[in-house]
Amino acid sequence: MNNNNNPLHGITLAVILESLVAQYGWEEMGARINIRCFNHDPSIKSSLKFLRRTPWAREKVEQLYLKSIKQ
Repeated sequence: MNNNNNPLHGITLAVILESLVAQYGWEEMGARINIRCFNHDPSIKSSLKFLRRTPWAREKVEQLYLKSIKQ
């Protein structure tokens, strides 16, 4: 399988999350993706734990990241 065309190849979930928090902040992220780990006492650690267990939420975060790097 060739991942050269995948823009997320080689980028960890932690890097994605840290980039989004730096760009949008927790409040804006919670408004864009309504999940508890962004809206109630958010932290990188708790968000990573949730996103690693929740494929639909991880996909939304990855899509927001892709949009943010295309701007």
